[in-house]
Amino acid sequence: MSDENETSILDILTKVNDNTWEVPGNYKPGMNVPGRIFVSKPLLDILEPETIDQVANVASLPGIQKYSMAMPDAHLGYGFSIGGVAAFDKEKGVISPGGVGFDINCGVRLIRSNLMEDDVRPRLADLLDSLFEAIPSGVGSKSRMRLTDEELDDVFIHGVNWAVKNGYGMKGDLSHCESNGMMPGADPSKVSIKARKRGRPQIGTLGSGNHFLEVQYVDKVYDEEAAKAFGLKEGQITFMIHCGSRGAGHQICTDHLQKLTQASKKYKIPLPDKQLACAPASSEEAQDYFKAMVCAANYAWVNRQMIMHWAREVFDEFFKAQHGDLGLDLVYDVAHNVAKLEKHMIDGEEKEVYVHRKGATRAFPAGHPEIPEDYKNIGQPVIIPGSMGTASYVLKGCPAAMELTFGSACHGAGRVMSRSSAKKELRGEEIQNELKSQGIIVRATQPSLIAEEAPEVYKSSSDVVDVVHNLGIATKVARVLPMGVVKG
Repeated sequence: MSDENETSILDILTKVNDNTWEVPGNYKPGMNVPGRIFVSKPLLDILEPETIDQVANVASLPGIQKYSMAMPDAHLGYGFSIGGVAAFDKEKGVISPGGVGFDINCGVRLIRSNLMEDDVRPRLADLLDSLFEAIPSGVGSKSRMRLTDEELDDVFIHGVNWAVKNGYGMKGDLSHCESNGMMPGADPSKVSIKARKRGRPQIGTLGSGNHFLEVQYVDKVYDEEAAKAFGLKEGQITFMIHCGSRGAGHQICTDHLQKLTQASKKYKIPLPDKQLACAPASSEEAQDYFKAMVCAANYAWVNRQMIMHWAREVFDEFFKAQHGDLGLDLVYDVAHNVAKLEKHMIDGEEKEVYVHRKGATRAFPAGHPEIPEDYKNIGQPVIIPGSMGTASYVLKGCPAAMELTFGSACHGAGRVMSRSSAKKELRGEEIQNELKSQGIIVRATQPSLIAEEAPEVYKSSSDVVDVVHNLGIATKVARVLPMGVVKG
């Protein structure tokens, strides 16, 4: 950021503390609440000014509560910034697809094991080859299975329950998914034929872009009690899956954006940005979108479940182990792009609000009823993937999240360079070789995918995590480092 831009941003924002900056309620006409941007000064220095405008634009939507917020990994998005969080009153607020995103329930899950780094490192290249072969990846990749229309409806409605019932997982997987891997309220009749057609052949596929399967090891434990509860220890092998609802979710968003664009006009909602198309939360248009969005969210949980199931099979076969011997248990699965009806304390009163988390992670504290019983006294695991080749983090949700961010934290590192710029300026083969020299093996369908996801196109995951840790929103439990990455 130039000195001129830095000066202008500091002129706009009010510093609340070292990690919190306020966008004043009079920054733009029509703002109903102030904005809050949770960043350190170094992260503020690389924040696009347009992201501040997006935070202010969201603050103008009807029924928004407390603040329009941006997490420390925030950057420019569609309508809402990536890293945007906002809560809207159930009765007087709105629902906006721009606050969820096109890749509905793009999320991440972490799986632990009984293996240690020394068990895997000598055979890592062969293990990566086996995983790359077993897990369909890349643009337009097709699944190893084909769902019937009836099965697709079951996936939309029942989520991970469908997968476990059909032998693609264990019962314990359910409680270790956010929302038990199934949001209620899905209505497949609100999903278009085109979205169904795109979703049917893609269940259990990674896709492309920033999606990955990564083999890792636990490098450092910060919180011994929480790490023990999550089943993590230093030197232990884990693997992480990051993907979403594929073509089904993208099409559902596209279809309903068109309808909600018209609805915004119908209900005479003034929009500072047409990308914030929305409708009153209780309206037919908003509820139709929400019911379809839930279908996509449940589909995404099944997508990650299938990938995990096939990865478990690869590990078992590769290490000649019986099912269960390697302890390949799901630590937790968190959603990133989703809207949820939740209860929160606002000005001393409990309210039902539609919390939109776009590129943000739920971070509920110890004692919350939606946390699995075995984590109840610790807090929800919050999984923050790093960029390719950098550290990822496991955190735990803390009480400050409920006070500051409607129980929300960051979701990753956050881009600082567009994919098109990365492909022009960087060479995938060079990055692959550089990572290999660091002991990190990458398998990808094409070199350009490695270039557009290179470590240097992202903010530092450590800097991002430090903000939520220092604010007490979610605190560090463990750091995991990459060994091998499977890309689309």
